Amino acid sequence: MTVLTQTLTSSKTFETLAEWLEYCEKLHAKPIDLGLERVREVARRMEIRFDCPVITVAGTNGKGSTCAMAESILSQAGYKTGVFTSPHLVHFEERLRIAEVSVKAAELIASFAHVDAMRGEISLTYFEFTTLALLDVMVNAELDVAILEVGLGGRLDAVNIIDADCAIITSIDLDHMEFLGDTREKIGFEKAGIMRTGKHAVVSDPMPPASVQAHAESIGADLWLVGRDFNFSGDKLQWAWAGRGKRFAGLAYPALRGANQLVNASGVLAALTALRERLPITAQAVRNGLAFVELPGRFQIIPGEPNLILDVGHNPHAIAALAVNLDAMGFAPCTHAVFGAMADKDLANMLARMHPLVDKWYFTDLPTERAAKSADLLSLWQGVNVAEKTRKDVAAQCFESPKLALDAAIADSAPTDRIVVFGSFFTVGGVLQDGVPRLQAKHV
Repeated sequence: MTVLTQTLTSSKTFETLAEWLEYCEKLHAKPIDLGLERVREVARRMEIRFDCPVITVAGTNGKGSTCAMAESILSQAGYKTGVFTSPHLVHFEERLRIAEVSVKAAELIASFAHVDAMRGEISLTYFEFTTLALLDVMVNAELDVAILEVGLGGRLDAVNIIDADCAIITSIDLDHMEFLGDTREKIGFEKAGIMRTGKHAVVSDPMPPASVQAHAESIGADLWLVGRDFNFSGDKLQWAWAGRGKRFAGLAYPALRGANQLVNASGVLAALTALRERLPITAQAVRNGLAFVELPGRFQIIPGEPNLILDVGHNPHAIAALAVNLDAMGFAPCTHAVFGAMADKDLANMLARMHPLVDKWYFTDLPTERAAKSADLLSLWQGVNVAEKTRKDVAAQCFESPKLALDAAIADSAPTDRIVVFGSFFTVGGVLQDGVPRLQAKHV
């Protein structure tokens, strides 16, 4: 008898979301176990299906920003949106927004119990279990449009049990190589797995791997490519987008900062244009949506003395974009960097990318077994510092938490300095535990 045909058993009963999350963490032997057979069977039992258009977003970087911009524009157009995203910064409830508002913990309890009742003896990972619970909430919310962010890869990710009416693939680069492959071509194939025959597929990466286009053509997806099916242009004041019989001109730049956000926004407009018969939008909805969009931790600049920059970038591609964006900010007398990251990342390359910009490092431990120890980060940085022709003026320290590291950086800072917190959702989330910090350095 296989795991998919065993008899249903009575479910657990917990009164709080925290208890359910703790329960989910202990159910499966592996924290990541890619594959759709188990989760698809439970979804079938739960009768999870959407009657509204579904937009699924995959990619190495830019997924969260893409989801947020699509959500903001569609909300401005009057649609009731549901957005599933992961991971969260501080609270689990951030993973699901209904009509632009995070769900309440109490609203999730019934759906967690529903998953547990329907899974029977099927073992689910934490991500699979929680994804099913959040999808259940979305199905019952009577949405006009559902936006789903892939957690890892695409083809075998739990989100991919839902057929997308429009797939968006953002930037593709090397990350999670132990699961997705060690080349952009292999990773691109995994991302392309969210495409569906006869449905729209938008690729916002300006130079996508050939495997993406090949897969789209092999299954008969309606592929939209930058430079072929849509394009964008702009100057210092405004930008414009055009593609397949539609044009938006005189657009203000997205409220989300960073040069890469225009690429993400262009992909969003391509997707909404592809879906215009089912989800018509006005130019004003586009303008307002891009102007009002918010997403914490994506090159988020918090004004103060000094300025605080929060960025969840956690791979070399994202860190390279962060370095470019920091460089474009202009001169700061001293740049302080609070850095914590997962041990399985290309840490040496990430440190090397930021090495020319950082004057003081504050390495931090993170509250997960996957994280690199601050002492190991310090050792790696010392190696990078030697390889990059030692900067004797750069200092580095270790701390037990992002909050303690940030406190030390604030104490060391002058009002005109800047502090950048980056490397992981855990790092940024760690400094947001008590709300958004408002910095006030001591004046001499």
